[in-house]
Amino acid sequence: MSNRFLSYLQREHDRLEAAIADQRAARFPDSVAIARLKKQKLAVKDQIAQWQRDCMIAA
Repeated sequence: MSNRFLSYLQREHDRLEAAIADQRAARFPDSVAIARLKKQKLAVKDQIAQWQRDCMIAA
């Protein structure tokens, strides 16, 4: 994977974090939407960690 992909993953992680914060700040937060966003954010975090492990092995 390229550094561009890692940058994309980091931006996606930040976007999901902002979406969670927006949802929590809403007058009527949607707990299902928050849970879905958190699950997506965790998946992205796992991809970032895997990418970093792969880079360490290749180095």
